[in-house]
Parts: sequence; C-alpha cells; structure tokens
Amino acid sequence: MQNDAWLEAPRLFHVEWFIFHLPGRSRYNHAIVQSLALTGQTLSIEDFYDVVLHRRPVRLAPSAIRRMARAHGVIRRAAAGTKPVYGVTTGFGKLADQRIPQSDIEQLQVNLVRSHAAGVGDPLTTEETRGLMLLRANVLARGHSGVRPGLVADLLQLLNRRVHPVIPCRGSVGACGDLAPLAHLALVLLGEGEAMIGSRRVSGRTALAHAGLKPIRLDAKEGLSLVNGTQAMLALGLLALRRAMILIDTADVAGALTLEALKGTPVAFDARIHRLRPYPGQMTVAANLRALLAKSEIRVSHMDCSRVQDAYSLRCMPQVHGAVRDALDYIRRTLLIELNSVTDNPLVFPDRDEVLSGGNFHGQPLGLVLDHMAIAITELASIAERRIERLTNPEYGDLPPFLSPDPGLNSGFMLAQVTAAALTSENKVLSHPASVDSIPTSGNREDHVSMGMGSALKLKQVLTNAEHILAIELMCAAQGVEFHRPLRPGVGSRLACQGLRRVVPRLEQDRIMGPDIECVRSLVTDGLFTKVLSTCRPPSRRTS
Repeated sequence: MQNDAWLEAPRLFHVEWFIFHLPGRSRYNHAIVQSLALTGQTLSIEDFYDVVLHRRPVRLAPSAIRRMARAHGVIRRAAAGTKPVYGVTTGFGKLADQRIPQSDIEQLQVNLVRSHAAGVGDPLTTEETRGLMLLRANVLARGHSGVRPGLVADLLQLLNRRVHPVIPCRGSVGACGDLAPLAHLALVLLGEGEAMIGSRRVSGRTALAHAGLKPIRLDAKEGLSLVNGTQAMLALGLLALRRAMILIDTADVAGALTLEALKGTPVAFDARIHRLRPYPGQMTVAANLRALLAKSEIRVSHMDCSRVQDAYSLRCMPQVHGAVRDALDYIRRTLLIELNSVTDNPLVFPDRDEVLSGGNFHGQPLGLVLDHMAIAITELASIAERRIERLTNPEYGDLPPFLSPDPGLNSGFMLAQVTAAALTSENKVLSHPASVDSIPTSGNREDHVSMGMGSALKLKQVLTNAEHILAIELMCAAQGVEFHRPLRPGVGSRLACQGLRRVVPRLEQDRIMGPDIECVRSLVTDGLFTKVLSTCRPPSRRTS
C-alpha cells in the first residue's frame, strides 16, 4: 500500500493479528501472533529485541497515524508559506541561508538523501540494520517530524518482509545524528541503493518490488526526517547492552569456577561485608557467588588451610563485577530514554502550528555511555585475564604448570593465556573514549560532534574480545577443578562444567585450541552461563 493511501484509509490500521510463516530461528514461526503497535512513545528494550532478534511483526498504531498526519499538515503549510523554515524551504547545514523555490522542494529532499549516502566500510549486520529500521520508524511515529504515515508504513513493510538495506558502518560523526547510515536506509525507499533479501544483494528497486512496494516520492522535509537522528549508534548500543548483560553473568560463573580451581575462600563474599558498602551491583555479585559455590566439597576440603586471604582478582570480584553491573544499569536507563526520544531537526509542534530548530540530534548522551560500556567491559575482561594467569601459573597453587596433566612434553593452556593477554591489551587501546574527540564538519557549522558511532563500533570489538577471554577462563577453570576429583565443586560450578564438557573435552594432551575457544564462546553468547546463574541464585537476586 502506498503512502497517500495510508493517509486516506486509517481504518485499515486497526488490524491486530498477522499470520506469519517465516524461516529461521524465530519464536513467531508458523504462528498467529500479535503485532507490535508502534506509537513512538512506548517502545521498550524488550520490544526492540523481540522485533530485531525474533522477527516480531510491527505496525503503526492509529494514534501515531493521527499525530503524524497533523504534523505533516504543519509542514505542508510551512512549505507553501514565505517564512524560511530550515530543511523545508532552505538548504542544509552551511547552506541553511539558501532559499529553495517551491518548485524544487521535492528535489531538495531527494538530493539530500543521495548526497548524504556517503558511507563506507563493511555493512551493518542484519540485526543492526533491523534495529536501525525499527528505531527510525519509532521516532517518526512520535508525530514531531512532519512525515506522512505512509512513509513509515513502507519502512515497516520492508522490516516485516525482511528486506534489509545495505548500510555501510562508517561515515557518521554523530553530529546531526547518523546522517550517512540513515541516508543509505532512505535510499531503498526511493528505489535506489541496495538491500539484502536473505543472502541475496539486490537493487533498491528490486527490494521494494519484493516487498510489494513502489518507490516513494518525498514530500517537504521527508528526506531530512529520514536521515536526521541517532538511531544507528542507538541500535548498536542496544545490541551491545544485551551482549554485555550476558557477559557480566558469565563472569560471575567463570569467577566462581576459578575460585574453586585455586582453592580460594568465599569468606570475602559474606553478605555482612557488602551491606557495609551497599552498591546494588556489588551485593548482587556477592550473592551470585555464594549461590554458585553452595555445597562445594572442594571448599570443605581446605577450610583449615593457612591462607588468610586471596588475591584481588578473586577476593574483589563483587567490587569489580558489581561496578560493571551498576554501570550497565545506568547505561540501560540512558538507552531507554533515547529509545522513545525525538532526535531530528527541525521539530514540528502541531498544537501550536510551529516548527522549531534545535539540537536533539546530537549523539553526546549515547557516545558517553557507549564509551562507558567499553571501559566497564574492558575491566571485566582484565580481571578475568588475571584469574587465567593464576590458573596457569604453578607458583600460585597446587595445580600443574599450565594445567597440563603432562607438563613439559605438553604446553597445556600456555598460549591460551597469551591470547587472553593479547585481547586484554587490545581492549585497553579500544577503550580510549571516542566521545572526547570532535572534528568540525559542514563548513564549521557543525563545530562540535559526538563521535558516538565511533564509540559504538569500538565497543563491538571490545565485547568480542571479552567473550573470548571469558571463554578461555571457563576452559582453564573447568580443567583446574577436575584436578581436584573426586571432590565436587559447588552446584553452579558443577552445572557450568557439565555444559562446557558437552562441547569441549578435557585437555589430556596438546591439541589445537582455537576451535575449542570458539565453541565455548558460542556457549557464552548463547547465554548458557546466564541460565546456570539463574538456576542457582534466589529469585530476589535476579537482575535484568
């Protein structure tokens, strides 16, 4: 259905249910499911994951259609008037002082999309692209951008039909938002650019036809509304947050397993200690560790040993892991605010029949928290690498050198620790904040920029490195615990070992380690160790 028809037939938007027969891993396969009604105001982080990862269908809510139609009326009147309105009857950026004749208003919007599609580099992943499409539609649905409802309907049609524009990942400085990535998204609505249909890369026109659509003709301000906003860095940030939440749970499990392998003491996790410094994350981690280590026979075996306290990488897990948890909680709150915020310019206020210019497109709030996430995850991986070193270094306990049953002839986990060290060092470099940088653009009109997309792209590699580091710790810790047989570890450690041993056997003699690390990383990213933690900890201690 094309744009103007959506304006003329709002009754068609009251459809509540869709029948979908979709391929792939989706909770909505072969089922009649309720679609998500997009209002621009009520999208949750869980809704985001449902649509992006599980392919839940999306539609415009009737209330959004009415608001958008009113705002579009304001823009039409502004376009027909004599007063200069940025991006409607003027050029863009440094060219804002150039007046545009009424006859060229449509061409102005097309030129904007084409000229701003200057991105380079690898395309965004399917999930990142889906996130960008959903978030952009949600912003426009809020009804302060001035676009026709039909434009957003077409965008959602592409999303529901799994037609994903090819969007290069680099080219945004996070100033007027993510201009280049969003322009590549908008191109496909014009029947230009490229898109993916499954594994096929096709032209924008072919992609539209596959979705049952025709190229749109942009009305006043619609090109500007499509490209102006923070949705690329936000999409990457939300997906990164999900990975980070899995990682922090995994770190608690890996740390507990390492403590058992090194015959450490859980005394440092006593609730009385943490009530005296009551950071929520710290208290949660201490409770997690107590639950994971419960009923440990290894602990009982060395209750009377002479060691007074453990190294910081063991003893201070609640303080370090907990600080990461608290950071992620703050980051989550920031991303949730951005999720339903209007980030274009200028903004339309139909109740006052006004169009106001501002700076909601600036990505600084996101750049700061995405850099914060990178720093937090780097610290989580850094303390894990120190635990790996203690597991493999025979000076620290009674485990054999490098965890090999036959050291000397075999090197065991020697190079696995080296890999963890390399990745940890790389993360330290990547954690230099991008958001403290700025470089003027657009003839110095955009004289301070956020670099938020740079923060998001660096964060992806930090997370990947951390996933590998924790996978290595889990492998080393499981190997170490097994040297204490027949003593059994705590209930959580036991479950973690069982899950790990389903994909990676115990190391008896040297073998190629790379594939093993990747297998365990897959367990991490699939959330196995989050499930282990959920099984062990009391419901009152469970975190989002």
